[in-house]
Amino acid sequence: MRRILPLLLAAAALATAPLSRAQDAVPTLTQDDAIRLALQHNKNLIVSSFGKGISRANLLAARGQFEPSLYGNRSGSDTPAQANTGLIGVGLIPLYDYRIDNYAVGIEGLTPIGTKYQVYESSENERFSFYGYSSDYMTFGGFQVTQPLLQGFGFDANLQQVRIAKANRGISDWAYRGSAITTVTNVIVAYSNLLLAHDQLDAARRSRDLATTLLAGNEKKYKVGDISQSDVIAARAYVALYEEPILIAERGVRDSQNSLRELIGEEVFHEDEPLFALVPPAVPDVTVNLKADLAKALELRPDYQQARLGIVKDRVMEAAARNALLPQVNFVGGYGYNGYGSTLSASRQMVDNHDNPSYSAGLEVTIPLTLATGRGTLRAARLTREQADEDLRRREADIAVAVATAAGQIETTRKRVAVDQIAYDLALKALDAQEKKRLAGTSTTLEVIQQQEAVSSAQSAVATALASQRQAVAVYDQTLGTTLERHDIKLSDD
Repeated sequence: MRRILPLLLAAAALATAPLSRAQDAVPTLTQDDAIRLALQHNKNLIVSSFGKGISRANLLAARGQFEPSLYGNRSGSDTPAQANTGLIGVGLIPLYDYRIDNYAVGIEGLTPIGTKYQVYESSENERFSFYGYSSDYMTFGGFQVTQPLLQGFGFDANLQQVRIAKANRGISDWAYRGSAITTVTNVIVAYSNLLLAHDQLDAARRSRDLATTLLAGNEKKYKVGDISQSDVIAARAYVALYEEPILIAERGVRDSQNSLRELIGEEVFHEDEPLFALVPPAVPDVTVNLKADLAKALELRPDYQQARLGIVKDRVMEAAARNALLPQVNFVGGYGYNGYGSTLSASRQMVDNHDNPSYSAGLEVTIPLTLATGRGTLRAARLTREQADEDLRRREADIAVAVATAAGQIETTRKRVAVDQIAYDLALKALDAQEKKRLAGTSTTLEVIQQQEAVSSAQSAVATALASQRQAVAVYDQTLGTTLERHDIKLSDD
């Protein structure tokens, strides 16, 4: 079973280590490492990659209908001729025996404009019993063509499957790109969530450490009689209250890491797996230009391009249905040479010598009386294409809203980080001032505890805002379809 052991060389020594972001000799996993591993091992992406090969195989099969075929046949029949005597007890009496042997070999095929052709040689040997079954060969060598003149004529009617297969190939390529974009985006979000989980665990532990320090100070002051026992009890209760948030935060770290490990291809998830040492990535500098961004999204978004190729398929179906509504008028003709002889070689030699040229020409006409099937098929194809056109316009409106929303989140999360950082810095200063007042006897334990909670809340807000900012950029790139370009990822054309 595939594991990422190269990244976990220190796993055994750290199997029971406490949850922490500051471990020594722990496996380091950067966001770029996670993206690279996901592109290699993510199961959804692997499944999606098969679509490309399937679509190319189907295109090969569609083109194969225009490849010529070599054929041959050999058949024989024996037909006795009998007569009824009309005499009671006599019944049928044999007159003669008639035997025929047929041989044929040739090449046949279809062209993109609908021409069916055969280049062949055939021979028939007729033998009768009253001639002693002597051979009588009739050989023909030449060609025959059937060319539709209305229904079945032209590229629209005959390249339907090829054009659909080409569109499906493009759709599968865009689908794979979309799957890659989704995978990379999910990895970035999961990596950011894991960073946030570690930050929340650090905040919980820091708050407990502050409460423990406060408790130790209160116990010392209580021993010398500077404060009452209630202050010690309040500090001790505050320390106890932070045990549960730490347990919850530890669980959050483990669950977040498992989510990331699944994205990068892991299959087994043990509780004693070592934790990654993470490297917070820099937040990319994004310049928002709504008009240019919308144009880029319409050019690069896989779902939009798949919808456009879907309309291409609908137009192909509509064109084929329109052609099928025409009367069926076919030109049928042929040209070749005949040979006759008592042996096959003699009759074939006459064909080779072009002794007896022959030709044929004619028309085959078929006109349905009601055209109900053709009219219904064409109407359904036209409505399907019109529905797809309307759906594409709806999709464009949805993309415009999504681009505006994603761009707005870029600016909002940037401001959140700035204001939350200011609030955190001020909370630290306020805590320091409150501690000094407590030491001077002008503040209570409860006031210090309240300020410590404000610091913890502000620290958590900063971590959450940073995670939201990283994720906002990832969603923005996904909305524009530029995720792969942002991370210099090039997909194979195979």
